[in-house]
Amino acid sequence: MDIAIVGTGYVGLVAGACFAETGNDVICVDIDQKKVEMLSQGGIPIYEPGLEDIVKRNLKNKRLSFTTSLQEAVQKSDVIFIAVGTPQDEDGAADLSHVLAAAESIGRSMNGPKIVVDKSTVPIGTAFKVRRTIMEQTQHPVEVVSNPEFLKEGAAIDDFMKPDRVVVGVSSEAAAKVMRELYAPFVRTNNPILVMDVPSAEMTKYAANAMLATRISFVNEIANLCEKVGADINSVRIGIGTDTRIGMSFLFPGVGYGGSCFPKDVQALIRTGMDYGIDMKIARVVEEVNEKQKTVMVQKVIKHFGRDSIYGCTFAMWGLAFKPKTDDVREAPAQVICRELIKLGAKLQVFDPEATQTFRKAFGESSKLKYCESEYDALDQADALLICTEWNQFRTPNFGRIKKLLKNAVIFDGRNIFNPAEMEAGGFVYYSIGRAAVGVPSVD
Repeated sequence: MDIAIVGTGYVGLVAGACFAETGNDVICVDIDQKKVEMLSQGGIPIYEPGLEDIVKRNLKNKRLSFTTSLQEAVQKSDVIFIAVGTPQDEDGAADLSHVLAAAESIGRSMNGPKIVVDKSTVPIGTAFKVRRTIMEQTQHPVEVVSNPEFLKEGAAIDDFMKPDRVVVGVSSEAAAKVMRELYAPFVRTNNPILVMDVPSAEMTKYAANAMLATRISFVNEIANLCEKVGADINSVRIGIGTDTRIGMSFLFPGVGYGGSCFPKDVQALIRTGMDYGIDMKIARVVEEVNEKQKTVMVQKVIKHFGRDSIYGCTFAMWGLAFKPKTDDVREAPAQVICRELIKLGAKLQVFDPEATQTFRKAFGESSKLKYCESEYDALDQADALLICTEWNQFRTPNFGRIKKLLKNAVIFDGRNIFNPAEMEAGGFVYYSIGRAAVGVPSVD
């Protein structure tokens, strides 16, 4: 099948590479000439395990190409995916300006019947707007399909190649047939292709992300309560997660969720509810809990050192990305924690295996913030260590080396990657999420 992908961001690039991997001829379009040149040479502007190999292989086999010419891509393709950004507007709504601009350009470029697929995360009613925008520019027939993505950053290739389900919103059986054919290679183990009406498909993406965000905020609230009542969130998490009605996924406490999807999609769902006169109370509270959770570690630091004593302190921070196996720092808790500690007069020595450059670009330069070459460089003469992202290389460090490098053997673990009993035995003061602090001197 001949496919065009409009937008080479995270979703578009993964989709284009994976469609090419199954034998389709794919043209990816982007307005950024330098980015297109980089991709055409096999360079990858984002960090995603496995993506570079697939891009290079399909470039070599001439199934994948990149261009700045949307007209060329549209006219050579039968199915056109819109995978441009939908950033959050000031009022929380999804900004559809890029989607509708792409639709207008597609309409002007059409040379025959086309299927246009909304791959970007868009609110209910977007497919109708996209079709109307296209039809204002062309006399050729067009079908607009909703096909939301459910990719986890850091595991996107596996998620695309082996989806647990594919959601397709269509208004005709002809479009459904094409989409089933396109996705057939990815569901050979009989995972379902769920064909439904377009509004239901558009709603499914927001509902799924809001549900997952709800689980995270819920377990974080329970974790905070556990600390107050003397319970251990890890035991509680296992106790509820082994209930088959609940399950273990997305029940890990921490310093809040971030990234490109959950914060934006929860906000957009709230805004959609407002537009239709529905108060999305649960979604609002999920967001409120998450924003507060991003400051929990700062409050632990204040409690340990004293607010006035933080001025002039230096803290090491491990992890800047919102999650491991990605360089994405959008809405990352590390941004909030750095900002709040700098306001209190502290300095930060930070390290992330992949996200240093994206964090530097998002956070900006600061004389209070030093980017380090390794996790151990960040520790040098720091007053304490803060862990914000659970990269695997942080899980079994050299604790003896940590103690020698830190001024104080104090660790604030925002992802619960260490065992409290082992930390206490090693002579550390150790704070985590939803578990009692250990090694803290008692106050008589």
